[in-house]
Amino acid sequence: MKKLLRAAVTTMGFATASAMAGDFDGSKTLICASEEAIECTPGAPCSRGAPEALGAPNFMRIDFAAKAVVGPKRTSTIAAVEKTEAELLVQGTELGFGWTIALDQASGRMTVTLADREGAFVLFGVCTPL
Repeated sequence: MKKLLRAAVTTMGFATASAMAGDFDGSKTLICASEEAIECTPGAPCSRGAPEALGAPNFMRIDFAAKAVVGPKRTSTIAAVEKTEAELLVQGTELGFGWTIALDQASGRMTVTLADREGAFVLFGVCTPL
């Protein structure tokens, strides 16, 4: 009986892992939460804090079908998506910034960078499928 139960649990674990593997490959719309933000400018120490303290959104939606990243105040067009074995890179421009979202395909963890000639912002967070 224990062997049967162990086999069932193992099989369910593999089924869950394989179902989740497709969640972060660009095939599903994602909702992402920013957890930490960092702002850096040349010649000054970087500032760390909550996303809203640095003017970053707490939540954003990545809509791959519409080719858009949607925040509470603006929508930005996705210009490029590159998929590797481990991550999905999503890129675009908005308000003079170039941005990249690096999304871990296994966990849904994300790192977002926004950069212009005066400095950069880095956001860390996590995404989940809608």
